[in-house]
Amino acid sequence: MKLKKKSIERLTAMCLTTLKPTKDKNGIYTAQIRVFDYLELASIIKNLMKLCIVALDHDGAKVPNTIENRSIDVGLILGIALQLFPIDEFELLNEISILFPKDSRNEDENIVKK
Repeated sequence: MKLKKKSIERLTAMCLTTLKPTKDKNGIYTAQIRVFDYLELASIIKNLMKLCIVALDHDGAKVPNTIENRSIDVGLILGIALQLFPIDEFELLNEISILFPKDSRNEDENIVKK
């Protein structure tokens, strides 16, 4: 069991990378997105807001005419979602499932019940 614990500790150090703990508040984490410049950041924010407008307007389902550029760059929004997708953490879950196959988990549960 110690070998599995060491393996999990090593894997978590390598794979838990999406969330970074903040230095000033305990239990609070940050996730980063990478942008080229302020213009791209502004574009991301504008497109997120437009998407929210459309999501809230169930009847019209369109960006109001008062907004100059009404098209929504869904690809940009999905690109941000991909940056935030915790792929390393899913790799960790996969490795843990290999370390603890379903049959061995049942054995451990039976030991605890006795």
